[in-house]
Amino acid sequence: MTLYPEIEPYDHGMLDVGDGNQVYWETCGNPRGKPAVVLHGGPGSGANAYFPRLFDPAAYRIVLLDQRGAGRSTPPASAYDTDMSVNTTAHLIADLELLRRHLDVERWLVWGVSWGSVLGLRYAQTHPAAVSELVLTGIATGSDAEVALLTRGLGRIFPEAFERFVGELPEGERDGNLAAAYNRLLESPDRQVRERAARAWTDWETAMMPAPPRSVARYEDPVFRMGFARTVTHYWGNDHFLGESEGGSEGDNGGVDRGGVVLRDAPLLKDIPGTLVQGGLDLGNLLGVVWRLHHAWPGSELVVIDEAGHNAGAPGVAEALVAATDKYARRG
Repeated sequence: MTLYPEIEPYDHGMLDVGDGNQVYWETCGNPRGKPAVVLHGGPGSGANAYFPRLFDPAAYRIVLLDQRGAGRSTPPASAYDTDMSVNTTAHLIADLELLRRHLDVERWLVWGVSWGSVLGLRYAQTHPAAVSELVLTGIATGSDAEVALLTRGLGRIFPEAFERFVGELPEGERDGNLAAAYNRLLESPDRQVRERAARAWTDWETAMMPAPPRSVARYEDPVFRMGFARTVTHYWGNDHFLGESEGGSEGDNGGVDRGGVVLRDAPLLKDIPGTLVQGGLDLGNLLGVVWRLHHAWPGSELVVIDEAGHNAGAPGVAEALVAATDKYARRG
């Protein structure tokens, strides 16, 4: 696998973004290089040291941040008294703009994985002058149809795990939006209810992995597990705060025909070059969202890695991501 060496940040800090939130950020690579900002997945996963290895450190000024409530940002979503009402897509986009100005960046390449691709796309659609290019992987668009697929539609593929997943919910909560139902458990004043729900949620996420070994080490950390499950269900249960709820309720078939706000607004990206790197075994492909996004976005390139799943570190995916960042480094 062709990756750049691990590097240490040359600067870091906590940015006061309001609402009692402090967002952790760090920069590494070349202080005078091409700016690039990395958007992690989840929502709620936090940044990690793998991401900078996808960029040439001599060419890029690489900016990482932990989104509200995630990683080293405070207050953590894992804490019951953390106010999640001020953790929405609009808040995260405003935080990006605040950080961009704080770091005196005019335009930056936006790199995103999974949820980070949703956030990156919406950020580029609403602030196109701030985005030079997009590099996205594990691509999603945050539509209701995608949430329905990942919480209910895949129950037909993983029936045993799905039975356990739904079985953790009260009987009256099993027919509607499952993410919202789980979020209600994760907001319970009863700590044991919250902890049981967080474990059940991450067990379902693990069960959906397309190939063994079906294990995720970070889910064994109870603090990470709680913050991650609470944040994911907060977003998934509320249309990712993209205003799609008027499109209808969650359907049993996964809502295949509805694309959502981000896909609808793909033409707004027409002046921004972008590379989409997608694993052929990513279960999100069942809706065809990536292909529809690519065809609706004239400046995009789609690279499909046949044997990879939803994993930015998979062989083939990593090489394609490095090739994309190398290409855009030459673009200046």
